[in-house]
Amino acid sequence: MFEQILKSAQQNESQVSQFLRDIIAIKSTSSQEEKVVYRIKEEMERCKYDEITIDPMGNILGRIGKGKHIIAMDAHIDTVDVGNPENWTIDPFKGAMKDGIIYGRGACDMKGAMASLVYGGKIIKELGLEDDFTLYVVGSVQEEDCDGLCWQYIINEDKIRPEVVVIAEPTNLGVYRGHRGRMEIEVRVKGISCHGSAPERGNNAVYKMAPIIQDIEKLNERLKGEPFLGKGTVTIAEIRSTSPSLCAVADSSTIHLDRRLAATDTMESAVKEIQELPSVKKANAEVVVLDYAVPSWRGLTYPTKKYYPTWLLPENHPVLASGVKTFEGLFQQKPVVNRWVFSTNGVAVMGMHKIPCIGFGPGNEIYAHMATEQIPVEHLVKASTWYAAFPKVYLGK
Repeated sequence: MFEQILKSAQQNESQVSQFLRDIIAIKSTSSQEEKVVYRIKEEMERCKYDEITIDPMGNILGRIGKGKHIIAMDAHIDTVDVGNPENWTIDPFKGAMKDGIIYGRGACDMKGAMASLVYGGKIIKELGLEDDFTLYVVGSVQEEDCDGLCWQYIINEDKIRPEVVVIAEPTNLGVYRGHRGRMEIEVRVKGISCHGSAPERGNNAVYKMAPIIQDIEKLNERLKGEPFLGKGTVTIAEIRSTSPSLCAVADSSTIHLDRRLAATDTMESAVKEIQELPSVKKANAEVVVLDYAVPSWRGLTYPTKKYYPTWLLPENHPVLASGVKTFEGLFQQKPVVNRWVFSTNGVAVMGMHKIPCIGFGPGNEIYAHMATEQIPVEHLVKASTWYAAFPKVYLGK
């Protein structure tokens, strides 16, 4: 089976490469994915998927087979924006290819994975590898804005609950088994405004925020974790204030915290750590976990807290063993087993819903969100073989 899959993937190399270049050329930031969804649908039809659905949120789900074991493979199809165009030496929406490397926004994060997934499904169809499984190849939306929201919707509303999900975020062709969680918190302080010529008449909220900022920096140094996923972290991403004018004392100040969660951290424990800081108590500051409620490209709003739980697949889990065995069978060597530094849709699949997740994807995560974003064509081909082989290996076949 492995030799047949490898041969089929090599024959598809030019097609998977062109497909990726096509979808890189379609700009698709969060909530703006409509055009790329329909281009993916077109490719799934060409690859003879059994059924293709675009759900009310705007996720695209391509189905292969109708067996009792439900397996899903996920790639989000939204990207971050370009940022400063002067940082790019190539057109971010051209899908340029040079010396076996494809460049552009989304090449690595993670349209390359989407291309490989679609063609992994094509290999299954070509070689008749269907078995007692139903495979969903999912192009999910709004991940860059709110990771996991798409899978909350798929599980809760589409009523699709796989027994295993492959997260195809870039792993440099390693097999990944988890990552830290994260959450977004605001700390809000109120003051009393007055004319700037006599600040002693008021109570400056920015000054009240200053010791909180120092305490949060110290808190980051105290946070703990475990060796594999690493320690929790907290950092201030933004500070802002309000006042009646620039000739007045600030009457409010707010800081936005990026809190990365270790394996033992919870939403409640992370909030409590901030609330118990002496400066927070002294300022009578409000600590708030933020909400996300932004319409998808189909106009559907699906609110959630900006809390994204940690997940970690145990070292002895059979899903991890299947992922490793798939790699060894295809490439005759052991894969690197590791974890992501950033966050993925696994926060909902396994973090919230306890469905086992495994990570395998083309591309190196160091290029994610960079103006040098790129992916090797070789990775596209190899990843498609792994996606085609995994369901059979998982079933013990």
